[in-house]
Amino acid sequence: MTAPLRYPDVPRGDVSEVLHGREVADPYRYLEDPEAEWTQHFVAVQNALSEPYLADLPSRAAFLERTSATLTAPRAGVPWERGGRYFRIANPGDLDQDRLLTADSFDELLDGGRVLLDPNEWSADGTAALTSVSVSQDGTLLAYGRSDAGSDWRTVRVLDVGTGQHLPDVLNWTKWVEPTWLPDGNSLLYWRYPPQESFTSTSAMGAGELVAHRLGEPQTQDVVVWSRPQDHEWMADPWVFPDGGWLVVTAAPGTDSRSTVSARRLAIDDTGRSVLVGEEVVVAGQLEDAHRVVGGEGELLFLRTERDAPLGRLVAVDLSNPDAGWTDIASDSQRVLAGAWLAAEALVILWSVDAAHRVEILDRAGSLLVALDLGDPIAVSAIRTWHSSSQVFVGTTSFTRPSTVYRLDLTTRPVVSQQLPSLPGQPPIPVTVSGRRSGRSADGTAVPMWVLHRPDLPAGPRPTLLYGYGGFDVPVLPSFSAMFSAWVAAGGVLAVANLRGGGEFGTAWHEAGMLHAKQRVFDDLFGCAQDLIDSGVTTAKQIAVHGRSNGGLLVGAALTQRPELFAAALPTVGVLDMLRFHLFTIGWAWTTEYGSPDDPADFDALLHYSPLHRLRPGTIYPPTLICTGDHDDRVVPAHSLKFGAELQRCQAGPGPVLLRIDTRAGHGMGKPARALAAEYADQLAFAAHWTGLDH
Repeated sequence: MTAPLRYPDVPRGDVSEVLHGREVADPYRYLEDPEAEWTQHFVAVQNALSEPYLADLPSRAAFLERTSATLTAPRAGVPWERGGRYFRIANPGDLDQDRLLTADSFDELLDGGRVLLDPNEWSADGTAALTSVSVSQDGTLLAYGRSDAGSDWRTVRVLDVGTGQHLPDVLNWTKWVEPTWLPDGNSLLYWRYPPQESFTSTSAMGAGELVAHRLGEPQTQDVVVWSRPQDHEWMADPWVFPDGGWLVVTAAPGTDSRSTVSARRLAIDDTGRSVLVGEEVVVAGQLEDAHRVVGGEGELLFLRTERDAPLGRLVAVDLSNPDAGWTDIASDSQRVLAGAWLAAEALVILWSVDAAHRVEILDRAGSLLVALDLGDPIAVSAIRTWHSSSQVFVGTTSFTRPSTVYRLDLTTRPVVSQQLPSLPGQPPIPVTVSGRRSGRSADGTAVPMWVLHRPDLPAGPRPTLLYGYGGFDVPVLPSFSAMFSAWVAAGGVLAVANLRGGGEFGTAWHEAGMLHAKQRVFDDLFGCAQDLIDSGVTTAKQIAVHGRSNGGLLVGAALTQRPELFAAALPTVGVLDMLRFHLFTIGWAWTTEYGSPDDPADFDALLHYSPLHRLRPGTIYPPTLICTGDHDDRVVPAHSLKFGAELQRCQAGPGPVLLRIDTRAGHGMGKPARALAAEYADQLAFAAHWTGLDH
């Protein structure tokens, strides 16, 4: 296994550009077209190299057995109720895709309910997935999204819940925004893009628009409700008051956490159609703070905002008199307000405390009714409420448990919490959480991380999997992962870092790791790795670094900037070409986080850390397994293909550089459980081999 591999012969082109006065070579640009013959040949020969190598790894079979058992165990999601009907996503364990269940009573749902949608019937290879579900307020109609082969593109269909029959409506070229029902019960809002060349096109997408669709009418007659065609990077998210009085739209450029908020009254016209009436009410007109709609009743809009509150606060806004100011309901100087939900006469509040969740029930004025004891540390996976219902469903996860679901009755004092029956599956893995450690970043900032291991391990340094994300205001929480649990069960140490750029500690933590400050995120990771080494948890010859998507960028930066610090690297669906990311599909949306390569000042910062452009021939890089999907239309596979080809050329050390490229797969959404188990097993076996973990 340690003998140098003979890599496929990959031609280098002569493409070169002068960007902001610098000449930048791009010899593998031909790999940017996923449909091109050369790209498909590259994928085939790289898989022909990696597949037998990974299959022969000593611990691969054991890891596959464990990840398969975990991912194919029976599972059921957090229920919700609309119009007296109950709904739940569930899987008996042996199906590639989860199904949607419904029932006319809660007890019937617990008994199994009836299958309303089964995506396993949609495709022979199990890669068609149910990716969004929106039930009308009265529970009679269901709008759902289907995606194929891991694509972010959705096709929206409408189903009669009672009969199970489809309506003729088919809505194409939509993604991101969930369908939202309008008060007339016969129309819905959705986010639409101009038609592309194909569903596999990697071309940059044009401006999207929020449109209203009337059931029974052709999609070509849909009415534009919100658009900014001159600013293609802007996107909008609608929220309709359950009582039908208002439509609220939050809008932002790309992935910017900040947003504007506006509202229009809704009415039903003589034809029974929902229409906008009156003047627009501007709630937040400037792109200065983050805002998220919580709910609304009558004239009151409940809003989670970071205006004058970097950790977030909950406010009420009177839309009939917006100049009267915002009324504070909930805030905390020490805890991050991670979310809030409206229920009958109550509010469900989600706090984040040191990157773990706590749930409280408040009355509408903000007074505490109860703080729920859901264990610690946990992450809340979902909260399901309805503005007029006194029942609340809460789903939690932790490092050791995939899911626990609670049903709350808000009519009782104290509030009664009922834990729903657990499905048979793998028993929890005995894990010791070694408290919270902190690495020290280059600028002296303490960077927290969770460190986990089996309680029976002997003292001394152990093979360690270090995971991080660090971007887009996304928090890394103590949630369950089949990959992580298999590593810990095998005797490895797991370190989960809370890097700057993430959303664990409020606005300042996020902003400290974005745009020109992105290098701090990588320095945070290096500080965590060094702390693990200095404290005797592990050694540099025993650390495997792993991350997905923006976390794949993190791993690419880690192995190119500090190759001596890691024994193995697992960049997965990563953003690795920081000079061209904005030219593909939705990549332009990330310029609010990374900066734009078209801006000279941003270009210098991006070029400094772009993993593809930091590779140097003759350098000893750690053994690296690069994973992607051949039709990823979010982070296009060209990032991984170009990076892998250049890393193979530059590698001067004995460690292999392998590309594992899933076919008929995208960014990860909708991947069949067995395919995901195989991916995890390959990654874990690779990391175990190069860190010395004996399974």
